[in-house]
Amino acid sequence: MSYDPYRSSTQTVSSKDRVVDAGLQAYMQSVYRTMTWGLAVTGLTAYGVFSIPALFNLIFGTPLSWVVILAPLGFIWFGFSPAKIRGMSSEKLRSVFILFSAVMGLSMAMLFAIYTGASIARVFFITSATFAATSLYGYTTKRDLTGMGSFMVMGLFGIIIAMVVNIFLQSAMMQFMVSVLGVVIFTGLTAWETQRLRDIYSTGATEANAKMAVMGALGLYLNFINLFQFMLMLMGDRK
Repeated sequence: MSYDPYRSSTQTVSSKDRVVDAGLQAYMQSVYRTMTWGLAVTGLTAYGVFSIPALFNLIFGTPLSWVVILAPLGFIWFGFSPAKIRGMSSEKLRSVFILFSAVMGLSMAMLFAIYTGASIARVFFITSATFAATSLYGYTTKRDLTGMGSFMVMGLFGIIIAMVVNIFLQSAMMQFMVSVLGVVIFTGLTAWETQRLRDIYSTGATEANAKMAVMGALGLYLNFINLFQFMLMLMGDRK
């Protein structure tokens, strides 16, 4: 390559930036595409189980319901452990994520028996708009959200403890407060997670980026699911 004394260093940096931007955009598109597939599988599975009374009653009319409800938690602990992730290709990891989305759908089928279909659809669209706006903010903001993310994670542990306590207290006021805090916390976590995904992208690390995209999709997916459920507690119409 010949040296051109009339070409400025700014032009060279701009060309490099364009390459990084193109790769980053493709990487983030992969994150959102994988997350969307997961949400679609979850929604179709939940509605499908509810639409088949025999299957719904088999699951939620027996002790099997506890297995189905707790299965997603166990799946995260064992299916997405660091050791398992290291031993999987990005394509296999994506397949595991889709399988996890179906398991999550089984556990969420009960929502269709508790809330009206119209309110579920309404809250879903509200959640989608909130999530999109918050994630866009996390991607575009110049502000470092690391401190906010740490604070939101501590808040998450707080609402988990409050939810466990409220199982025994059965306080409507506490349930309302937990739902409001849940919406705030998972909105904040969405912005933080999006910024984190943007910042850990590395040029040239194709397979590593592909795996990070799947795990990023999992994180945003869980934020969306939890945000949706807390909003449904606040705005959903019970049957």
